[in-house]
Amino acid sequence: MLAVFKKTAPVPANDSRVDEMPGAPAIDARALVQSLQKEASGLGREAAEVRGVIDDTIRISSRQTEAVGSLAQQLQGIQRSQAAIGSFSEQSLRSVGQARQAVEEVGREVGAIVDTLREVANAAQQITQIAIQTRLVAFNASVEAKRAGEAGRGFGVVADAVKDLAAKVEASSKEIMSTVGTLDSRIDALSREIRTDESAGRQGAFHKALTAVETDVHHITEAACESRGVSDAMSGHMSLIDRESRQATEALQNAMVRSEAFLKVSEHLMEVIAACGIETEDSAFIKAAQQGAAELSQLLDGALREGKISMADLFDENYRAIEGTNPQQHMTRFAELTDRLFPPVQERLLGMSSKTFYCAAVDRNGYLPTHNRKYSHAQRRGDPVWNAANCRNRRIFNDRTALASARNHKPFLLQTYRRDMGGGKFVLMKEIAAPITVGGRHWGGLRFAIAF
Repeated sequence: MLAVFKKTAPVPANDSRVDEMPGAPAIDARALVQSLQKEASGLGREAAEVRGVIDDTIRISSRQTEAVGSLAQQLQGIQRSQAAIGSFSEQSLRSVGQARQAVEEVGREVGAIVDTLREVANAAQQITQIAIQTRLVAFNASVEAKRAGEAGRGFGVVADAVKDLAAKVEASSKEIMSTVGTLDSRIDALSREIRTDESAGRQGAFHKALTAVETDVHHITEAACESRGVSDAMSGHMSLIDRESRQATEALQNAMVRSEAFLKVSEHLMEVIAACGIETEDSAFIKAAQQGAAELSQLLDGALREGKISMADLFDENYRAIEGTNPQQHMTRFAELTDRLFPPVQERLLGMSSKTFYCAAVDRNGYLPTHNRKYSHAQRRGDPVWNAANCRNRRIFNDRTALASARNHKPFLLQTYRRDMGGGKFVLMKEIAAPITVGGRHWGGLRFAIAF
């Protein structure tokens, strides 16, 4: 717990010892404050580190939750496909049954065709017999006509013609019988392929093929049912994982809120110590940030008085995205003016110490128009990681630390945080922010970061 003390008379600059009460041992106030400052700084560093780790874990947990949700959706799609496979399998079995019935019908028709062909063969055989008899009668008639001499000549011609015709009929009938015999053997073989002789335990080739199809379809159905059971079990596990992931994310967010409060306490403690009037390791940087913010305020006031920019343009919030930038950069109506006015002040403060990390002004929404030169390179196409670390001008930073600095109205604000350098690299630092005002209006703040 922090003790709150009422403000007393300032400690003389040449006296670092204060008597708490008559007769009490003297206390080295400066040493005490400096010790407290170091302890508060270390506390802030640890709090910022814990907060950063929690923040990283929340992002990882959120990505895992999204991945689980996506996997659950894909699993639902698999289950729908498995149900469709089962439906199609049942339909295939019905189709095979219909095909089997159709094959049986064809078999019966083929049997009827065989019977018909045999009737045709019998008829052709009878025609052959008749032709043979007719030829024999015609032969006898021809012999009798020759015996009759001149009187039987005409009848002999007719008898010879009948004999020739009978011979042709006989040949045709025999050819029909031969063709019918060939067809009969072929159709009979086809009938055997189609028909099933249950008494002999024999299946035709068509039925064997259909049986094989039925067996395969049954295997598909069984595999689909088994797979559906596995998918249902997986779905249950996925639901459990999803619930636990969401609970973990919620717990982490609660931890983030608590760590935020912890961090604010440490930052407030550092501010109180810095404002007590005794020099600490942060005092020089706080003064520099305040002086730099005052200089930038004067420069913007001067530009406003000289008509170099209007109040409306200076407070422009129409952040126009710069096409093709990644991370996204923006342009405003005051960015060109800050490019001319801000660098001398910002670069001078940046070179103040080897501990300084950056010094840049942002408007009240976290928009950073003009950064330090080393962070203001032209973006590389297709290299967002490098751009994130080296092209930080024209960017909008609306995270907790950035917005707190941008909207701070106190003489100074001291924060601790992890800065994302891109590519998974982070740097722990302290940031001092001082407000920038123009024409009595709060324009933004100067962000002055120093390394621990």
